[in-house]
Amino acid sequence: MLYTRGGAISDMVQCEMCGAETATPKTIKVEGAELDVCSECTEFGTEVKTESSSTTSTKYSTSSSGGSSGSSKASGGSSGGSKRRRRDMFDEMQELASDYDDRIRNARNQAGHSQEELADELNEKASLVRKLERGDILPSDDVRKKLEKNLGISLLEATDGDEEWDSGSEEGGLTLGDMVTRKD
Repeated sequence: MLYTRGGAISDMVQCEMCGAETATPKTIKVEGAELDVCSECTEFGTEVKTESSSTTSTKYSTSSSGGSSGSSKASGGSSGGSKRRRRDMFDEMQELASDYDDRIRNARNQAGHSQEELADELNEKASLVRKLERGDILPSDDVRKKLEKNLGISLLEATDGDEEWDSGSEEGGLTLGDMVTRKD
């Protein structure tokens, strides 16, 4: 395959990961994105096997090409066409509760402590407790654990995982290029 660069025909292409020139780019998948990379960068992703040379040339073509219909089904996996995503480590994570400031203030008041007394028990400054209760700052993990232990509360809540965003389009949806406004 011959690639063009600035109007001149060349058999070299630039690696989309490191920028090195390569005559034999390999297509790999990195976190869902397909990249043409040099042989040294193939270790950073999973190599995508192509059925024929015509499918690689349709990577950036429009939906009118016949070879692109099969590639959209390949990304669905064994889900049978449903829009389910694989679970990942972030699905099991907990995040700081959005009402952490109220939880701290209410628990401190129930315990009958002033902000200064709570700060002394935590071995922290009273100004830190005031800022946390106002919601001005987020507690560090260390301070969060001290607060939870001392006040007998939890400042974390389970997340529902990332929701899949649906652009409403049957094709690939919006890209960054659709959203960017150039300032020329």
